[in-house]
Amino acid sequence: MPSLEKRGCDHIFFVGFLGAGKSTLARNLGHMFNRRYVDTDRLVERRAGKTVTQIFESDGEAAFRILETKVLKSLSTGRSLLVSCGGGIVETPRNIELIHELGYCVYLDGDIDDSLRQIRRSDTRPDFRSESHAADLLRHRRPLYQQAADLTLDIRGKSFSEVGFECAELLLESGLL
Repeated sequence: MPSLEKRGCDHIFFVGFLGAGKSTLARNLGHMFNRRYVDTDRLVERRAGKTVTQIFESDGEAAFRILETKVLKSLSTGRSLLVSCGGGIVETPRNIELIHELGYCVYLDGDIDDSLRQIRRSDTRPDFRSESHAADLLRHRRPLYQQAADLTLDIRGKSFSEVGFECAELLLESGLL
């Protein structure tokens, strides 16, 4: 696989649906390669002084998406971050542009069953209303994830460690790690 052309910062952004393992992957790769990792949802929470669920409830999804974009913009001053993105980050076209300006995007592509298996507390996931709603949301977001992706990793039926090793190999082969 040829190396990807360098652009902007050299962050690696992980996108995918709820429960795809983006945060776990960013943390594990951070430990493996001694790189800092951040989670956009946690950064939004710190900035707002509220949980994601509280922001959705009190201010609405639109306000959350604005904060999410501000958080992405703030990453332009950093270097070599592994960034776990909230599942809906691709809902805002500007966010996809920012991700491409700041680095590279890895899409963790899974099925609804992979997500449902990982979602332990649906009350902390404002996008998750029911299994059928989640399936509809995934159908809506999949083309957005594909549009954002520089690299795609199929996570169907794989353990976190399998995904971690496959992703590390993919990133190393692409010249990103």
